[in-house]
Amino acid sequence: MASLPDEVRAACAQVAAQARSVRIDLDALEALDPGPPPALDRERHYLEGEPEDVTSYFLTLDAINFGSGWFPTLRKRKGSSGYFTVAWALADRFREAGPWSNDELRRITTEELADTLGQPRDHELMALYAQALRDLGRFLGARHPVEVVAQANGSAATLARTLADGMALFDDRGFYKRAQIVPSNLALAGVASFRDLDRLTIFADNLVPHVLRCEGVLVYADGLAGLIDAERPLRFGAQEREIRACAVHACTQIAARLGISEPELDHRLWTRGQRREYKARPRHRCRCVFY
Repeated sequence: MASLPDEVRAACAQVAAQARSVRIDLDALEALDPGPPPALDRERHYLEGEPEDVTSYFLTLDAINFGSGWFPTLRKRKGSSGYFTVAWALADRFREAGPWSNDELRRITTEELADTLGQPRDHELMALYAQALRDLGRFLGARHPVEVVAQANGSAATLARTLADGMALFDDRGFYKRAQIVPSNLALAGVASFRDLDRLTIFADNLVPHVLRCEGVLVYADGLAGLIDAERPLRFGAQEREIRACAVHACTQIAARLGISEPELDHRLWTRGQRREYKARPRHRCRCVFY
């Protein structure tokens, strides 16, 4: 049976080959500079705790590592994106009170989580985040997150499959963005190691494709480009899948050319996307639970 990352590569290659609204410019692909090596922000992530707590932090964070379609409506911390606003608020919770127990996760309310993240209690995304954390609590059962990691026997692909099979909001078929980013984040944090980490794909969201578009690697049809440039949200479906799939397929080729892994390439491009010139240009937005 093919590994989860290989399933993603095959699915994305098929979508890219049939795409009508997105194409890959091979000349721009060959010239791309991916940016600096990956590193985690030590203030806006929780990295200083005991390894068990850091593991809990990243599994909790990645359970709610979605919602970019709603990010323009969040109350953002000064100088922070939507992602960093959530990651930082969650890090502060862990610094002050430690992780939620599994039972607390199973019972968490929208109101409690909204207060923790500094967001309005009636914000639609907070209800989805609370649902995701209740799912995480049910998935963990009586297990500590380190036990879930240990059961993967050093395989990032196995851990990703376990998460995707165990929680509906991780079941991002054809991409598995958040399921794959968990082992990558744990490895970057230095609390886990995986023998096959370099076999993961990029973590298909809306920022890496945006960087690729800005650099001319992804070229959008006029209709799609017009929607995005007008900051109109895309429906969850064909066009946004073409964007993500072409990004995955292009990055498979870029990583091979550069001799680096696809997860490292993802982190380089994602970090590059934090720069002002990329943020000044609209990226695609889609309100879904996968990125």
